[in-house]
Formats: sequence, C-alpha cells, structure tokens
Amino acid sequence: MQNIVTIRPINNDYCPQVIDIVLTIQQVEFSLPITIEDQPDLRDIEANYHQGGGNFWGAFLDDELIGTIALINGGQGLGAIRKMFVKQAYRGKALSVAQQLLNTLLQYSGDNNFTDFYLGTVPPLKAAHRFYERNGFLSTRADDLPLHFPRMAADSMFYRLHLNK
Repeated sequence: MQNIVTIRPINNDYCPQVIDIVLTIQQVEFSLPITIEDQPDLRDIEANYHQGGGNFWGAFLDDELIGTIALINGGQGLGAIRKMFVKQAYRGKALSVAQQLLNTLLQYSGDNNFTDFYLGTVPPLKAAHRFYERNGFLSTRADDLPLHFPRMAADSMFYRLHLNK
C-alpha cells in the first residue's frame, strides 16, 4: 500500500498536536530558544488564522498530523506565511509534504486574490531557505517588509514571493 499524504484545513482541535510539532522542531531539533509563550497564536488557530480570510492546514499520513502551514490575511493581497513545519521523518522528496503544503496554500491564495507573500525565518533552517528559494521566493530585507506584516520576534531572515494574476 502506498503512503498518501492528505492536506486539509485544521482548527483548534489540533492545537496540542501543532504545538508538539512546532516546539519539537524549534527546541529539540534546532535548539532555538523559542517557547510556546513566544507563539500564543498556536493556542487559538481559529482566531489567529481562520478569522479574517487566512487559513491553517495540516498534512496527514493516515490519521497522524505530520506537517503544518498557515496563512494570515494581511489585506490588500498580502499573505503572511507562518508555521511551515514538517516532522523530520517525513521530509524530502519521497512524500513531498512541504511542497504539497505550499501548493495548497498557493491554490487557496489564488482563489482568494492574494498576490504577495512574505515569511520570516531564522538562519539555522537552511533546508527551509533552499526550499523557499526553489519555489521562487526571494530574500528580502526587514526594512523592505510591508508595515502591516505581522513579524515574529525570533525571525531575522525574510522572503517574499509575488504572483502575477
């Protein structure tokens, strides 16, 4: 039997699982000093992502949540991409979980008139940087971020993607 990953919107029922994935990757895998207190948005996915025209998706293998991606609607066609995480055991081209998550977000975005995307990250996540760059994201300076971009305190690197309509 072939492993099939499904991507679907998730709600607050999945907050504990999302927090586990995010904190494990941040704290254990990359030794980043980021806590749940630094990310209160993860305790209320619906209020922070679904309201206002954004979304939060989970990647599932069978019933296991193995990856996440989120979109905040910044207005005027701007989308802030957040919480792009895939459990270590499921990364890579075999399942293409990250690519499926990003494709889902971009499909939703195209259907909902988003044209510009920004995201923040940190230097240790080098594989993520390569992934963004392969998908057309360009490095951008913090000074060039839109004023209404919801910046996370830990982020020190930023990427931008513009989609032509």
